[in-house]
Amino acid sequence: MLEAWGNHLTHARRRSPHTVRAYVATAARLLDHLGETDWARLATLESGALREQLAARRQAGIGNVSAARELSALKAFLGFAREQAGASHAAPPRLRAPRVKKGLPRPVTPDEAVNLAATVDEDASAPWIGARDRAVLLLLYGAGLRIAEALSLKGGDAPLGETLVVTGKGGKQRMVPILPIVRAGVEEYRARCPWPLDRDAPLFRGARGGALAQGMVQRAMARARGVLGLPASATPHALRHSFATHLLGAGADLRSLQDLLGHASLGSTQIYTKVDAATLLDVYRNAHPREGNS
Repeated sequence: MLEAWGNHLTHARRRSPHTVRAYVATAARLLDHLGETDWARLATLESGALREQLAARRQAGIGNVSAARELSALKAFLGFAREQAGASHAAPPRLRAPRVKKGLPRPVTPDEAVNLAATVDEDASAPWIGARDRAVLLLLYGAGLRIAEALSLKGGDAPLGETLVVTGKGGKQRMVPILPIVRAGVEEYRARCPWPLDRDAPLFRGARGGALAQGMVQRAMARARGVLGLPASATPHALRHSFATHLLGAGADLRSLQDLLGHASLGSTQIYTKVDAATLLDVYRNAHPREGNS
């Protein structure tokens, strides 16, 4: 059953290898939970079984975002089971995805950033488009680029090295480090892209081969945050804010952060000290046993 599911994802759906691994692992956990089963039983599985499976995963320590992705994978697997059992007409189990508590705009967490990048890949209309959108989001979160900066890259900028010279607002240039996962994401997109990536042509292409528009990335992320139950504040630009906030929280100094972000003045960078302090306070309020009762 797992082999059939993996083959379907790989060949019929043309999902990326990391998506196939994640979805097959999710299906394997469900089958282990159910014990001996077949396609017919899976086709008529009710919401209670999924709820039990997700409860077990929550006890294992996954958060709301990962639980939402797990539910999405389970629903896809059960849809495939209904096809295998010849019961496509059967009603799918109804279960709401867990929601992240909404509040003031905040940076996405590292886990949310990774899940957003994976989800835009999984939900794209074509494998190369999924790889493209994932690569763009990795550049925003992994290198702190503005969306316009990422989309201004040319074919000649790739393959990316350990650093990248970026031209930002006002023509100001800066050098940013490129993490291995970001380089790999861009290379996966280049390998899948059906359009010739000439040196002076846009690196990121739209479905018809023209330059990729910002709106397409924004819509892809909007769909992904809907799947994951994230607030409307989880935009592409929020990934750049998260890049800055997480670096500051890890001990980066403001001057270095200013250079990485391409801010003209230190004052623009100092806002992240307030964001990071607010994030730490939120964690404290949620975790401290006495604070929650005050």
